[in-house]
Amino acid sequence: MLRSVARFSKAGPQPNPFNSRFLASMQADGSSASYYKVNEISTKYSELPFSIRVLLESAVRNCDEFDVTSKTVEDIFNWKENCTKSIEIPFKPARVVLQDFTGVPCVVDLAAMRDTTKRLGGDASKINPQIPVDLVIDHSVQVDAAGSAGALKVNQDLEMDRNRERFQFLKWGSTAFDNLLIVPPGSGIVHQVNLEYLARVVFNSKGLLYPDSVVGTDSHTTMINGVGVAGWGVGGIEAEAAMLGQSLSMVLPKVVGYKLTGKLRDGCTATDLVLTVTKNLRKLGVVGKFVEFYGDGVSNLSLADRATIANMAPEYGATVGYFPIDGETVKYLKTTGRSEAHVDRIVNYAKATGMFRTGSEKIKYTEDLELDLASVEPCVSGPKRPHDHVTLKTMKADFNACMGAKTGFKGFGVPAEQHGKSVSFTVNGKETSIEHGSVVIAAITSCTNTSNPSVLVAAGLVAKKAIEKGLTVKPHVKTSLSPGSHVVTQYLNAAGLQEKLDTLGFQTTGYGCMTCIGNSGDIAPEVSKAIADNNIVAAAVLSGNRNFEARIHPQTAANYLASPPLVVAYALAGRVNIDFDTEPIANGVYLRDIWPTTQEVADVVNSCVTASLFSNVYKGILTHNEQWNALQAPEGKLYAWDEKSTYIHNPPYFAGMKREPEPQTVIKDAAVLCVFGDSITTDHISPAGNIAKDSPAARFLQESGVERKDFNTYGSRRGNDLIMVRGTFANTRLGNKIVGEGQTGPYTIHFPTGKKLSIFDAAMEYQKAGTPLVILAGKEYGSGSSRDWAAKGPYLQGVKVVIAESFERIHRSNLVGMGIVPLQFKAGENVHSLGLTGKETFNFNFSGELKPGQEVSVDIGGGKKITCILRIDTLVEVKFFENGGILNYVLREKLQ
Repeated sequence: MLRSVARFSKAGPQPNPFNSRFLASMQADGSSASYYKVNEISTKYSELPFSIRVLLESAVRNCDEFDVTSKTVEDIFNWKENCTKSIEIPFKPARVVLQDFTGVPCVVDLAAMRDTTKRLGGDASKINPQIPVDLVIDHSVQVDAAGSAGALKVNQDLEMDRNRERFQFLKWGSTAFDNLLIVPPGSGIVHQVNLEYLARVVFNSKGLLYPDSVVGTDSHTTMINGVGVAGWGVGGIEAEAAMLGQSLSMVLPKVVGYKLTGKLRDGCTATDLVLTVTKNLRKLGVVGKFVEFYGDGVSNLSLADRATIANMAPEYGATVGYFPIDGETVKYLKTTGRSEAHVDRIVNYAKATGMFRTGSEKIKYTEDLELDLASVEPCVSGPKRPHDHVTLKTMKADFNACMGAKTGFKGFGVPAEQHGKSVSFTVNGKETSIEHGSVVIAAITSCTNTSNPSVLVAAGLVAKKAIEKGLTVKPHVKTSLSPGSHVVTQYLNAAGLQEKLDTLGFQTTGYGCMTCIGNSGDIAPEVSKAIADNNIVAAAVLSGNRNFEARIHPQTAANYLASPPLVVAYALAGRVNIDFDTEPIANGVYLRDIWPTTQEVADVVNSCVTASLFSNVYKGILTHNEQWNALQAPEGKLYAWDEKSTYIHNPPYFAGMKREPEPQTVIKDAAVLCVFGDSITTDHISPAGNIAKDSPAARFLQESGVERKDFNTYGSRRGNDLIMVRGTFANTRLGNKIVGEGQTGPYTIHFPTGKKLSIFDAAMEYQKAGTPLVILAGKEYGSGSSRDWAAKGPYLQGVKVVIAESFERIHRSNLVGMGIVPLQFKAGENVHSLGLTGKETFNFNFSGELKPGQEVSVDIGGGKKITCILRIDTLVEVKFFENGGILNYVLREKLQ
């Protein structure tokens, strides 16, 4: 890899070789600005996908023949030939976005790095973001109160009470670090705020123009690709490196061209489209690839529709789902209140550099797929995975089939004689009954859909028509609306639709992620008891992007993703096992009787969604929250750690660190902590939901004087390693085969004693004995949200190696970032075929010159050997491993 050799040479940075011939100027924002004429460097430019052009521009602009070389630029120009060769390229994003769950540990780590820099005799002020970093506090608010006019205030007050320490820490960070913008709680969801406000699309930084690009500590950062900004999720560990000026190493990706034709049928929504796209791309297989949308159908999609599709790239497996800048982009930017000068800058730059889509491009993609938008049908996805697509007309039959099917992604394993079980009770003074398939949570939630005025207006119109027909929501359903920005409230009010939603119980409960990330709050005690006492397969229906098992609520075994108007419809029906075509919702009223036409929706959107709404909301975005304004925060460049705090704690990652690396290359007699099957998600590894009352984390909190009512969630306590290491592998639905096939829970067998212990307690016993640990897993290990704690937690538990059949992209990177070695079974081999039980001990030798993707011989106790593939994928990642992790590597670079 010539690029990596250059990076670690002693020559140091050199002048940019492209300055002399390809640096030009244009007028922007009232003055002259420079830009790189990337489209004139080679005739191959016109054949490059738009998304690859963004990577190319970054390489040209940052070329210093040291970190980024001319060879990198050449490799990208030769993308068509090179994308199949796993060629490594460096990429420097223009900015970073964070949400508070993943953002707090990033700021904690930066604070700890400052302390370590000072301890080792360096300049602590060098630990500072080198590019713009925007952190939106959106993950902390919960649906504690719902279905009432005062729910919003109750939830926001509780959010502030529970998270005061975290918020004080973040407010300290906003003044202690340069280039760090904090958007206060109660403002909206990070990806919607990013789309509507933070996205620059084209930067003008000190007179230099370049494309906006972003990495974020949330998988759904990909939403920003809908507005022509290349962006994707990375682990918090990688994000910190980018913040500190490091390039991110990535493999030059294949690009799937997804041609869209035609128009959506009347009554179909963007949600129906994205769930269909997710199914199709999952079937094709796009993990690690870019997807770029083109064709005349793209012109028939609003930018909000495009953003909905881009948002769910993690669910269909792609790194990005990219829509180039075009006329619709310009229309959206004007509608969302961007200034005329800003929009002119974007248009002029994009056209000058060949980054403006005209529809006449002749790009040759790695693979091609096509979808006629008219073929899309109303649908949902579930009951346990976002790519398990179910058409609305087959929903009842599909759920009924799941009831009796073997427990799994499409099965609940309920005996046939129990399918008709029904339980009657009273809730809030009203008689009701539930059965298998009853909806107990109906949530209009998530930036995936609340950023799209069409589906929000459609939900409001369904509510309006339902009220006119005399329909009401069933008493056992907990309803909520959590918009991604205050703009939603403004246009729903302007259309007179918010009061209709209020009437059905869909009052605004908060401006944040809420139900989509599991912050759904408690359901009514009577409902909870009826489910628990009768083993009811209860359902949640939400307009979110993820429905993994135990994510939404511990008592909803079935979780379905649906459009906001369908969320309202299912709340009215009170059950998911209904055929809307042939069965009335109630009182002889069918879904078709209350479903709005596409034109009805468009008329409301065109009249009520205006630029002035966006301008009025976002001009006060940083100051609107009075509780935040009044919050007292510490001062100073170094943080004064409070050892008694259960929210913020100085992490031990740099304890004992020296200026020179001391790589651990030999691992002897490692014990197996867990043996997992397929699709172990980061939700399984690092839960973000409630802290179970009998868990190791709960015991620690109680011993620290924290009452049960004040436990809050794991996500809110990510700034404290002592909590999070105890929360690692604490998911109640975790299936560790060491305990027994089919058994679930956060347990393992501590083989030296034969005791069944919590995974944390067993890990601590192994640590006391000085025993390193290994995890064995199946396919797609670490899928789901990009959580750095899914790597940090195992690291702190003593895990040194993970051997799996395959890894999710971000999680694999995070493991390397924490110094954990990911190994992959050879094709056709797995735990079962190799006869591994978890009782074995493992020996590894990583000494010598490591090469990305090399074969590694693994010695197993008893003389058995297996060969695995080293999933350290780049030479830079080798450096990270040799330094004990990416943060240690960056810190040593700063010290030099």
